Amino acid sequence: MLDYCVIKGEVGAAIKAGRPVVALESTVISHGLPYPANIEAAKAMEATVRANGAVPATIAILDGRIRVGLEAEDFERLAAGGIRKVSRRDLPLVLAAGGDGATTVAATMIGARLAGIAVFATGGIGGVHRGAETTLDISADLEELARTDVAVVCAGAKAILDLPKTLEYLETRGVPVVGYGTDNFPAFYTAQCNLPVDSRCDSADDVARVLRAKWQLGLTGGVLIAVPIPEEAALDAEATEQAIRLAVAEAEGQGVRGKELTPFLLARLEQLTEGASLVANRALLLNNAGVAAQIAVAYATLRQETALPRRPPGKRPLY
Repeated sequence: MLDYCVIKGEVGAAIKAGRPVVALESTVISHGLPYPANIEAAKAMEATVRANGAVPATIAILDGRIRVGLEAEDFERLAAGGIRKVSRRDLPLVLAAGGDGATTVAATMIGARLAGIAVFATGGIGGVHRGAETTLDISADLEELARTDVAVVCAGAKAILDLPKTLEYLETRGVPVVGYGTDNFPAFYTAQCNLPVDSRCDSADDVARVLRAKWQLGLTGGVLIAVPIPEEAALDAEATEQAIRLAVAEAEGQGVRGKELTPFLLARLEQLTEGASLVANRALLLNNAGVAAQIAVAYATLRQETALPRRPPGKRPLY
């Protein structure tokens, strides 16, 4: 299984020693933000993870291998353009062809599980798209959360999605949605919407106990930890919703769908908000990275205190 997975020395040493590690995705570099903001944000996320006491492990596919932990030149390579967006479905295709790929939330979760990393920070997860009742456009991220034992720290689901249906899907698949310092689900660019979370945790220690309880019971799948965007970076909810509706209508009119839909909507939203969405996106990415590192530290400490066995790379946790 690990023939296709290469773990960077620093990351591997931290995992082996039971030190806190945070996985980070690479689609933010290749598809999420424009150049050079993409590389700046990715490096800033890694720096934020370190500042909060954990080791960063950005995950991507390079030369037909899942790389867990990247070098400086790898960021430039991923930002160069023409990099395939890779989810669960695409992994065997790209690996077998010896290709390169930027990992989505789903693929990053798989890479983190293979390496033995329990906590992953991203911007927002994919979910049920607006109009999914006719298009059946539902992100593979939701199914991955239901099956893969990794905690995902995010600012909720991307605001371009149908948030009520996304939460309903997560409930059906048994994925706990934890609000970090909030009783309501964050709406990515705005701090919250009128949708309750399953439970509220006000500290990293609280979250760590949730993770331990879930996995020690043998309950398969991840935990979604929803963190509100910092108040000073949040966008106006009404204006943002109007921009999203316009972008969605334009995508439908142009026949944009599948993998191309989310990048199209995010890029159009940046134009419609005159760059404000890009500033907000960076702010929530860094905030999530810091919270994830704090949770990783708390979880590593809890496992050491209770003498829980560490997870071998590629194996399900023995919590």
